Amino acid sequence: MAETWQFQVRITVVPELADALRDNRSYAGRNLLEAVLRDHDASLKCQFDAFADCVEEAERAGRERYPLYQWTKETIANPAKKAKYLKSFAIYVRGEAVYDRESADGLYARLSALADQLGIESVNRFDTNPANNPQPPART
Repeated sequence: MAETWQFQVRITVVPELADALRDNRSYAGRNLLEAVLRDHDASLKCQFDAFADCVEEAERAGRERYPLYQWTKETIANPAKKAKYLKSFAIYVRGEAVYDRESADGLYARLSALADQLGIESVNRFDTNPANNPQPPART
């Protein structure tokens, strides 16, 4: 029996659009982006903010329960990585971080087609297959 993987679409946007999305401000092309998201019952989450939320949760609930705590904390403290992740947004569908192939393919196609009009630098689709993804760093 074949395994069924789930997917996530992420976009990298120009810094001005990233700031507008994080601060809920207007930006040229934002209406198009929001229309695509609405059509797919989707929302955006800034990767930097997601990492910061994870660090906060680990510090509140106990770091030992979060194997990626140290890596995540170091990542958001690194200025170059912070700049990278402030421009990166994961797309959640129906409130879920990973979802079916059909939803991912639809989002990927629509966002790729509109990228030049929206300030999107790249659109990427990831799956949950461990063979296709970096594994957590070894704990030291």
